[in-house]
Amino acid sequence: MTTTITLKELRPSLPKVISRIDGRMDRYVVTKRGKPVAVMLSAADYDSLVETMEILADKEAMKGIRKGLEDIRKGRTISLEDLKKRLAKI
Repeated sequence: MTTTITLKELRPSLPKVISRIDGRMDRYVVTKRGKPVAVMLSAADYDSLVETMEILADKEAMKGIRKGLEDIRKGRTISLEDLKKRLAKI
């Protein structure tokens, strides 16, 4: 859940806000004079965003993802059971 909070509201509520971010994975958009100035999110959310950006920036990884999606669209897939059999042979 994303909540908007003013900087003035945030100051006295910071411990509660941090607890909600940590415990419930809430996100906050902090505003100052009605304009967004910061976003507060959990460390896990931040790590996920950074990892996603790194994957999106990796041309080879994106090429592999696109190929995999195309394979799925064209029905070029195998069952989990067949995959396990193939891996067992390696």
